[in-house]
Amino acid sequence: MKKILLCLMPYALCLALAACGGTKIPPERSIEEFYTEAYRQLERRNFRTAAEEFQNAERAHPASPWAADALIMGAYASYLDRDFAGALMITDRFMRFHPGHRDVPYVLYLRGMSYFRQVSDVRREPGMSILALNTFQQLVARFPDTEFAENARNKIIILQNYIAGKVMYSARRDMARQNWPSAITQLQSVITEAQETKMTAEAMFRLTEAYTAIGLPEQADGFAEMLRLNFPDNEWTKKL
Repeated sequence: MKKILLCLMPYALCLALAACGGTKIPPERSIEEFYTEAYRQLERRNFRTAAEEFQNAERAHPASPWAADALIMGAYASYLDRDFAGALMITDRFMRFHPGHRDVPYVLYLRGMSYFRQVSDVRREPGMSILALNTFQQLVARFPDTEFAENARNKIIILQNYIAGKVMYSARRDMARQNWPSAITQLQSVITEAQETKMTAEAMFRLTEAYTAIGLPEQADGFAEMLRLNFPDNEWTKKL
């Protein structure tokens, strides 16, 4: 959590401070008044109230130059409140109304982190890993030289290994049940779609086991040889 905040907080607070210098817009509460109250709540760690105030600022003054920043700060406050669904909803609104804004890279990173923080155990994870991976990949593809891209690349590696781990977990379960067709399909997908992950060597080893079990020694020998050639010193190679 601390590393995430180190990346997100300085940028978000700069937006808040910059927005306070905008021109007052009547009627009722100006956008500065909204911001002042929202930032006060943020400093007090009343993140949910802060998020509401930032969203109210954008709704009350949608034409303001600072309306986009209000959405960013609202999403950030929701993220700090661990209201990741709320953060995603606000960033959806931002991307819909401000697709060409200079801070799109930051918003994509915040979206990716909102998905990433919802990734759970490989046995119960509801698909947030795929959404996080897709968002970070979009960020890197569109804005490769931004300050957020390098952090996104690190998260991509983590997520690719995580997703491959999910597939391996399912494949092992199928092997235990002797559901060989399903296990083989999943193991082959690890080799073809997740070659750079830590799971590739094990997938090759498990394929030798699966093909041996169904009486196809040539295919088993093929994957065994592939394992030896690609991972000569790997722990799974030593088990052959």
